Amino acid sequence: MWTSKNRGRYDRSKLRYPSDLTDEEWELVEPLIPPGRSGGGKRTVIMREVVNGLMYILSTGCQWRAVPKDLPPKSTIYEYFDLWTYDGTLKRIHHTLYERCREQAQREASPSAAIIDSQSVKSAEKGGPASIRTATMRARRSRARSGTFWSTH
Repeated sequence: MWTSKNRGRYDRSKLRYPSDLTDEEWELVEPLIPPGRSGGGKRTVIMREVVNGLMYILSTGCQWRAVPKDLPPKSTIYEYFDLWTYDGTLKRIHHTLYERCREQAQREASPSAAIIDSQSVKSAEKGGPASIRTATMRARRSRARSGTFWSTH
């Protein structure tokens, strides 16, 4: 139910973008982000801004090149997205936050039952998590495969 206390909790009007993390949300996510590699140069990017950039892309569905200029460069955001997908950081963040949400709602951390409808089965057959990653990447097709390229030998 929307009470005045509840509305204040979900009010994002004071944030730069509605997708930005609040201080409370950042406190949950920050310990889940791996430290920088040892050796080499010191990490110069602000990790909260990288996460804000990822959240912006995921919440708006914008193209990588449309990332606002006040967020880190699209290449930096994409490199962390790619690294965190590869090393499992994104899965760990999701799993930890999922469990905390369930516990906060006074439920068991892992659900004991699930309902699957025919639409869910159809979308799962198309690729699951791998299709999410490819949907966020720019399409890459060779001109030779596209049918618009003709050889003039």
